[in-house]
Order: sequence, then C-alpha cells, then structure tokens
Amino acid sequence: MIELLKHKRVLYYLSGLGVFIVVFLLGINLLLSEIRELKQLQDQRKEVMILKEEYLFLRQRINLVETKKTLSNIQGIVQAVDEVFSPLGLRDKVKTVRSTGKKETRDGVEEEADVSVEKVSMNEMANIFYRIDHAPMVLTVRKATIKQSFENSELLNLTLVLFFLKAK
Repeated sequence: MIELLKHKRVLYYLSGLGVFIVVFLLGINLLLSEIRELKQLQDQRKEVMILKEEYLFLRQRINLVETKKTLSNIQGIVQAVDEVFSPLGLRDKVKTVRSTGKKETRDGVEEEADVSVEKVSMNEMANIFYRIDHAPMVLTVRKATIKQSFENSELLNLTLVLFFLKAK
C-alpha cells in the first residue's frame, strides 16, 4: 500500500510538473504573440506620425493659399502683373500682357495670361520669380521661356504664362 501511495505521489508530482510545463509554454507563446502585436502597433504608430507630419505640412500650405485668396483686392491678371512688376521698377520692361482666357470654377475665377518681359538681368529675373512666388495673391507660373537678348547677351527676354485665381 505504501508503494502504491509513493507511485501515486510520483504520478501527482509528474502530472503537476506536466501541467506546469504546459501552462508555462502557453504563457511563453502568449507573451511572444503580444510582443509581435506590440511591434506591429509601434510600426503603425510610426506610419501614422509620418502621415500626421505630411498632413500638417499640406494643411499649412493650403492655409497659406487660402489666406492669399482672401488677402488681395486684385481684380484681374493685368492688375496682378502690375502689382508684381511695379515695386521692382520693371514696369517699362514688360512689353505685353495678353489675357488668354477666364474660367469660372467653384473656387473663383481662374485667369491666364502671356507676359513678355524684355532685357532683364539675371538678378531682375530672380526678383521677378521671387515676387510672383511671394505675391499676396494666388499667382503662379505655368510656363517660362528664357532667351538671351539679341542686343546684349547678358540680358534676357522672358515669356511667362501666369495663372491667377481670384476668390468669389
């Protein structure tokens, strides 16, 4: 009888040890799956942070354009070109401003024009592009053609296709 009890105790110890090992292995498996899930969530968080930064950058640019649309009281492309070239003292170098058309959109009125500027230096050209980019209105360059002047090879002739958006 005592031997039978010893065998039962050994069996209980072995079965207890077996249950402990099974529970231990299940715990390790659960822990590893939680670690994998944590890694996935950290990767997703990094992607969301990158998207957040891109969103904030684009939102800032959109706000800048929206501010430009409401800031100016410019009525048309001709007045916008005058607004850009007058402070630079280049009004007399602008040979033609030819409107190529207007289009009504839900955002406002889009107007496009061909502008010819003759005999400007490289510095004056850089100032023109800077003024267009930083104008208090939505004015962009769609196309620019730069050629050397025939009279003086240091001077340039510009042909610009400008796009102007006036808010409703």
